Amino acid sequence: MEAQTNEIKQIAAQLLAGMLANPHIYARVSDEGSNGQQEQALMLMAIEMAESLIKRIEKQ
Repeated sequence: MEAQTNEIKQIAAQLLAGMLANPHIYARVSDEGSNGQQEQALMLMAIEMAESLIKRIEKQ
């Protein structure tokens, strides 16, 4: 279970970095930094995407 948690964190971090680098998704940093609403939404989206990718891989 610990390995899967680490894998989710790693994939989520990579997805988040890609989303933050994309000006179409993320135009600018908010004044609240990582605590901002947009930043939190992107983090949750990255985690959900990572979990979904892992589930798909495990089904195959």
